[in-house]
Amino acid sequence: MGFYEERILPHLVDTACSLGQVRELRRQIVPHAHGHVLEVGMGSGLNLEFYNPEQVHKVYGLEPSEGMRRKALPNIERSPVAVEWLGLPGEQIPLPDESIDTVLLTFTLCTIPDWHTALKQMMRVLKPGGQLLFLEHGEAPHETTRKWQHRITPGWKKIAGGCHLNRHIADLIRQAGFEIQQLENLYLPNAPKIAGYIYQGRAIKPLEEAPEGTENP
Repeated sequence: MGFYEERILPHLVDTACSLGQVRELRRQIVPHAHGHVLEVGMGSGLNLEFYNPEQVHKVYGLEPSEGMRRKALPNIERSPVAVEWLGLPGEQIPLPDESIDTVLLTFTLCTIPDWHTALKQMMRVLKPGGQLLFLEHGEAPHETTRKWQHRITPGWKKIAGGCHLNRHIADLIRQAGFEIQQLENLYLPNAPKIAGYIYQGRAIKPLEEAPEGTENP
């Protein structure tokens, strides 16, 4: 990664992802994590303060950016739960099969180049019945907003760390074989609509995984 990605982008992402309304959404979803947790795209550790130490044994923080891991050091020091860094991208998760109780995704799935492989890796490491908690932004339901998302995304990716504005997050999660149990969609009140359509919810790994290439009903 270059100077921009390692020295400038981490500060921009940290600022955008710690705004008050985003922080409140994190506060709502992170406390539902339990057991051994894999946080994919931990970034600067903005979620750490919201983990419940009575429910969480350990958090594995998957984060490929050295700049983001460096930015996270103060939050790691204050963390109420034990954290172990995994310095690899989402497509490579160095954990055993069925070893994780909760996977947490917050504003990460938009940036992963091979989202399908990454979600399959998350499925692999989750225990049967384990949960995927997600808080993401993505494709909006309104045609005008959606058209602008598709137009802007190619240029946006270059300055925003690979972020796609136009991924339908719920569909991606379903296509990877997860069963969505809860889903809430909303526009962030004070954000541009092209970047502020939120997918928030919970999905589980089925007790019996569907064959490759099929979707759960």
